[in-house]
Amino acid sequence: MLIVVGLGNPGREYARSRHNVGFDVLDVLGEKTGIAVSRLAMHGQIGEGFVGGEKLVLVKPQTYMNLSGQCVAEIAAWYKPPRERLLLVYDDIDLPLGKLRLRAGGSAGTHNGMRSVIGQLGYQDFPRLRVGVGKPPQGWELADWVLSHYQTAQERQTQFDAFLRAADVALDYMKNGLDSAMRLANAPQGD
Repeated sequence: MLIVVGLGNPGREYARSRHNVGFDVLDVLGEKTGIAVSRLAMHGQIGEGFVGGEKLVLVKPQTYMNLSGQCVAEIAAWYKPPRERLLLVYDDIDLPLGKLRLRAGGSAGTHNGMRSVIGQLGYQDFPRLRVGVGKPPQGWELADWVLSHYQTAQERQTQFDAFLRAADVALDYMKNGLDSAMRLANAPQGD
C-alpha cells in the first residue's frame, strides 16, 4: 500500500494557488489512476483504488494547511502504513517554479503544513515530494505569494507539466521504490 497526501487549502478561493500544489498533483494522480478523491473522512477527502495490484490511497486534508497534521495523523493511525509508504506532496518556495525534489525524510523547513504533519505524527522520516513555486518577488509577503495564483499562461503550463511529472514520480515510487523515483524526480529538468 502507498498513501499519497497532497497538502493544500480547501475552498474555491485557494484552488490552483501556489500553496495548493499538493491538491493539484493529487487531481492529476487521480485522473491517471481512475481514483476519485471524494469520500470525506478523517478530516480529509480520500480516494482508494488499486494500481498494479497494490492499494493506493489518495488524501487531501480539509483542515487548512497549518492544521494538516490532524488529518495525516488520523490517516496514519487508520491505515497504519510503514513510514516509507506515506508520501507527502507539497509546495516549496526554495525550488524554482516547476522543479521537483524527492527526499526520504527531513525537516519541515519553513513549511507550516509540514510542521503540523511532523508535529502530529511525532516523526519526520517519511518521503516527501516538493514542487517548486519559486521565491516571492521583492515587496511580496510570503503568505500573499503562496496564496497567489499563477500570473501567466507560461507559469500555468510550467506548473501543470510539473504536476504531471510529480504524478509519474509517485507512481514510479509505488512500483519501483524510492531510489528509482528519486532519480526520476531529481533529474535535471531544463530551464
